[in-house]
Amino acid sequence: MEFRPCIDIHNGKVKQIVGGSLLDEADFAKENFVSGFDSSFYAKLYEKKGIKGGHVILLNSKESEHYEATKSQALEALAAYPKGLQVGGGITAENAMEFIGAGASHVIVTSYVFKDGKIHMENLEKLRDAVSDKQLVIDLSCRKKDGKYYIVTDRWQKFTDVVLTEETLDFFADYCDEFLVHAVDVEGKANGIEQEVVKILGNWGKKTVTYAGGIHSYEDLRLLKELGKGRVNATIGSALDLFGGNMEFEEVLRFMKEDRVER
Repeated sequence: MEFRPCIDIHNGKVKQIVGGSLLDEADFAKENFVSGFDSSFYAKLYEKKGIKGGHVILLNSKESEHYEATKSQALEALAAYPKGLQVGGGITAENAMEFIGAGASHVIVTSYVFKDGKIHMENLEKLRDAVSDKQLVIDLSCRKKDGKYYIVTDRWQKFTDVVLTEETLDFFADYCDEFLVHAVDVEGKANGIEQEVVKILGNWGKKTVTYAGGIHSYEDLRLLKELGKGRVNATIGSALDLFGGNMEFEEVLRFMKEDRVER
């Protein structure tokens, strides 16, 4: 279990948002925190602390008037910490190598692979061929519907027909190096983790998986370790003091280090 940091960028600024509130219309998102620092500040901090595998997420669509400003911030982060960060948001086979060349260790993909609510194997294979599975992270972020957790795309606005299960993880494992899973219904709410999602990820445990959503206390981290069987990495957003929350960054790092020693 490791700490994986984040740099979420919306309308050209580093932010923490309520995940389910993100809309393309008017580039709206309910904001928890808007940083006065640019992305490179956080990237350099993570590098200084020796934390790898964090994700930089572009939260604007390519059609947005703010996309270029958001992309610029993402590229600044990658340049500040070469090969230390992953990048996602609008990744395709055509632009993936641009981000790898700019310093990303991996590219993160969802919508390009799940178009119109279904898996597009041709796109997945094209992307894997473009960057190799060793540089690809598949984002299986999900929301609950009818008692199941469905993969959601397009900035978490559209449901696919794919359910998050161990079988789904098995299917995609041959195409990627890691998985990233945002539990969107609790993302940005700092109100506890989505326990059923963590159990699925922990029971599977065959590749590196990072969970994000709802972590707001050290008890949440202990529960994540227990339910995830020590196999699931953690991202903390709105609850971290770097983003206006109450959990101290340095204390989280100490907690995770001690956690690794205990195991």
